[in-house]
Amino acid sequence: MNRYSERTLLLLLAAVQFTHILDFMVIMPLGQQLMRELKISPAGFSQLVAAYTISAGVVGFLTAPFMDRYDRRKTLLMAYAGFFLGTLACAFSHTAGTLLLSRAVCGAFGGVSGATLMAIVGDIVPPQRRASGMGIIMAAFATAAALGVPFGLFLAQKYRWEMPFFLVAGMAVPVWALVFVMLPPVRGHLDDSARHGFKTFFDLLRDANAGRALLFMCALVMGHFAVIPLLAPYLVANAGLPENKLFLIYLVGGVCSACTAPLFGRLADRHGRLRIFAMLIVVASLTTLAIANSGPLPVWGTLILAGCFFTFASGRFIPGQAIMSLAVPSRRRGSFMSLTSCVRDLTSGVTSCFGGWIVTKSATGKLVNFDKLGWLAVAVSLLSLWLASRVRENEVSHPPATNA
Repeated sequence: MNRYSERTLLLLLAAVQFTHILDFMVIMPLGQQLMRELKISPAGFSQLVAAYTISAGVVGFLTAPFMDRYDRRKTLLMAYAGFFLGTLACAFSHTAGTLLLSRAVCGAFGGVSGATLMAIVGDIVPPQRRASGMGIIMAAFATAAALGVPFGLFLAQKYRWEMPFFLVAGMAVPVWALVFVMLPPVRGHLDDSARHGFKTFFDLLRDANAGRALLFMCALVMGHFAVIPLLAPYLVANAGLPENKLFLIYLVGGVCSACTAPLFGRLADRHGRLRIFAMLIVVASLTTLAIANSGPLPVWGTLILAGCFFTFASGRFIPGQAIMSLAVPSRRRGSFMSLTSCVRDLTSGVTSCFGGWIVTKSATGKLVNFDKLGWLAVAVSLLSLWLASRVRENEVSHPPATNA
């Protein structure tokens, strides 16, 4: 029996997720600096951001047939090592082309690593505690948002734009070592059907319940990314938030999300995943409409709305991920989580581009039609609630495991 408790292993996996999200988000506040120093256009910077998610989506699809044929611990260690090398390559990039390639490498290995991580959570945490486990992992996302964006911007402004990537790479080294030492082999999913050929993967593609779950994730991500990419510019241009206070949005939102994510997980386990998901969808939708239809606001008002948005809009992913993890049996979970990551990454990229087509900038610098994005986000979010109700639990609950 593993000598480390379930919670200790979840915190270890949360540390892995923290570096993933920090690497993804740290490039966001570097736009102006990268465009100036690497002499790239806004479109070129958008490509740098998109390279991560597109690469993660494509590689996630290509590797999905193989995810359930190996020990998940070995897969995580190999993918996380590749993620570290990609991040280090970003720090040593001196041209837009090499940075673009390095971001694609980060996305490729980071996507596989993230999918494997979620599969491990599904394997080591029983269904009755699954949402609580997901809450701990999702808290890493919020912590990265609260710490990564402000601190990454500080390092880049005080030194050079490469410094945030050196930071992430430096953090990845001890995290990889801890995974190597502490995480036990995860082989419970291995059986004859998982070891031989592509039969298990093709069975997954024909699984109607898995298909509904993937559509659910697609709608959930669309409801989030319809407004997220342009939220900061909107708050500055339309709500009147001073640009030098923009970091407060991520700080307040990240802290609120980090504090509430474990709570939402426990509530979902206690009162039902779908019920808590529905509650979070309703509150997130109301908050989205309030932001998208607001006029100029005082700073404190903007921070309150943004804090509520990050809390409930991000919080809905906790019961959502728990619902996803229960949609397939363990022997298919690695392939399914890889497909889930693929759908999530490609959907976020396409939705971000779609939002750019709808919203335009007026002569006064304000963003026009952002309110339409808000209504679109709410409509798709309500669709995700209906789809969630159609996903059947395909894993038999068992008594809580005794932790060593």
